[in-house]
Amino acid sequence: MIKRRGGIFSFAVLAVLLVLLPPGGFSAWTWVEGMRWFYLFLISMSAVFLLAPLSGWLAVRIGAMDLPDARKVHTVPVPRIGGAAVYLAFMAAMLRNQQFSREIYGIMIGGTMIFVLGFMDDWKGLSARTRLFWQVAAALVVTFFGLHMSFPLKMPFGLALSTLLSVIWLVGIVNAFNFMDGIDGLASAMGTVCALLFLGIGWNSDQYPLSFISAALAGACAGFLRINWRPAQVFLGDSGSTFIGFILGCLALYGSWATDSPAVSFSTPLLILGIPIFDIIYTTVSRLRNGSVTSLRGWLEYTGKDHFHHRLMKLGLTVEQTVSFIMLLNICLGLGAWTIRHAASTLGTWLLLTQSVLIFLIVVALMLLGRELTGDEGKQI
Repeated sequence: MIKRRGGIFSFAVLAVLLVLLPPGGFSAWTWVEGMRWFYLFLISMSAVFLLAPLSGWLAVRIGAMDLPDARKVHTVPVPRIGGAAVYLAFMAAMLRNQQFSREIYGIMIGGTMIFVLGFMDDWKGLSARTRLFWQVAAALVVTFFGLHMSFPLKMPFGLALSTLLSVIWLVGIVNAFNFMDGIDGLASAMGTVCALLFLGIGWNSDQYPLSFISAALAGACAGFLRINWRPAQVFLGDSGSTFIGFILGCLALYGSWATDSPAVSFSTPLLILGIPIFDIIYTTVSRLRNGSVTSLRGWLEYTGKDHFHHRLMKLGLTVEQTVSFIMLLNICLGLGAWTIRHAASTLGTWLLLTQSVLIFLIVVALMLLGRELTGDEGKQI
């Protein structure tokens, strides 16, 4: 039974924020006081409080249930289209903000494509080829609307190279977040933390559109975490995890991270999204070495308990402890990304980057220890 506590309160808050407040009310106050991000955060979080139980009800009605098996942690069927609540809440906040640039239109259209793709996969099941095709299509839509990696643009064939790298980046982040969605609360908690880090850096550097998008996503993820924390009543599903990953990938492209330091500009989004990026690279190399994956299709379809969160649980951590530990690492890396922008010297920049590398070495050590304690295949790293 999916709990609906707080639904009436959430509906009342959402109605006030969207409808009842007259011009010059709370909405205008947030503009004047520099709190617009908080207003959008409240809208998306309140919307998720209302919509998440409804998404669970819909999943039961249409049969979009995640059934337990040997490779999964849960032991009872769980609705798996909670991503619908996150998507609708995010869009509600974006539409309420009523600020649309060409790039933002691209993010919203591409995000909608990713959500619909994930929803159909959660409901009916789609082939790896179909998923990859539409992920690339959504990424191309974003680049068509002007969102690219900026550094290759000055190179020969700069636009084509930038488009290619941007598509690879977005597809990679989409699948990285999908792979991380393996235990209760992890993807929604990570989405909250990463979006808040983008929000803080964006607001601190006067990139207000970036902050508004980040606030809408952070509120949706934080609101969903309430119903997704262990034991989860509703799962994000591919519709949620891929949508969150896609929007975060777009935020990384949308932000201006540094104008005078390529190292800072390149490293800032990589550090904020470092955990899922590390996980997808590590597990990919491991699976190629032990022969578990031999093709792109196999890579997309392979499911196993060799991700970072699985290794931490093999070391004896509970689901709650695993999520909390990964979030602490994510925050440490994110604070490094925030601090590196204010480093007074090149030496300070490289010292902060060295600190981040040491954090990843700790993660590698934990991954190896988790493998050895459980007697995984000798070829696996």
